[in-house]
Amino acid sequence: MAPDVLVPSSPADAVSLFGDGAATTVIGGGTVVVPELTYGCLSPDRVLLLSHAGLDGITVDGDTITIGATTPISDLLGLAEEAQALAACARNLADYEIRGQATVGGNLCVGQGPEAPRGDLQGALLALDAHVRSAGSGGERTEPIEEFLAHRQGRLILDVTFQRPAASAFSALEYPHTHEYTVLAVTGVRAADGTIRLAATGLAGPGARLRSAEAVASDIEAAGSAATDDVSFADDALASAWYREQTLPVLVRRVLTQLEESA
Repeated sequence: MAPDVLVPSSPADAVSLFGDGAATTVIGGGTVVVPELTYGCLSPDRVLLLSHAGLDGITVDGDTITIGATTPISDLLGLAEEAQALAACARNLADYEIRGQATVGGNLCVGQGPEAPRGDLQGALLALDAHVRSAGSGGERTEPIEEFLAHRQGRLILDVTFQRPAASAFSALEYPHTHEYTVLAVTGVRAADGTIRLAATGLAGPGARLRSAEAVASDIEAAGSAATDDVSFADDALASAWYREQTLPVLVRRVLTQLEESA
């Protein structure tokens, strides 16, 4: 039986129609969900189309940057001045067509792919200490992205907010024939108070903070060595867990070197 298709015309309408999210599949850009629907991987009772819900757009208010959930990833390239690493991460994601259609909210909510990592923006926004405003069971709430990622099922993202960093850097493992998937990537941020935050994607599971590396960030070599302490890796069609484990320290050192050079 065909699902009910719901098309909200405002953010409030989207929240009301989403409700507690039960048996509801949300479509933002559709780059992941539509193929899964087409091939029968998903059989929802309801589909919520967000293309006309008014949840897109980027607002810069002083040092506060807010990104609407349905903002196309390609729009993040315009934030190079405010958050260089986020723009670089967005530019590294997939190809031109996907970046123009895929949404920020969809990228944060997407689960692990069957053959390759997904959710590139998770690492960049973790490093930026972003907060996610979402709706669902229990009503609307705003929480650190790390908490959101831990229980994002049944939540409808409304927007993401972070403070302009003093500096940021991004580095990704790149080699040919990955079909535009990111194999492994690290984002580093230096906050206005000098605090260093590091996060990675391409791990076993969603993006994650590299806290052990952060604790010794002033020693670049030590930080690289500590980078694997808090995360785990998986084999997939792009790379082995072993290869990722060997490469993560290299990316951490590159990012910290970039931050050091920007001081």
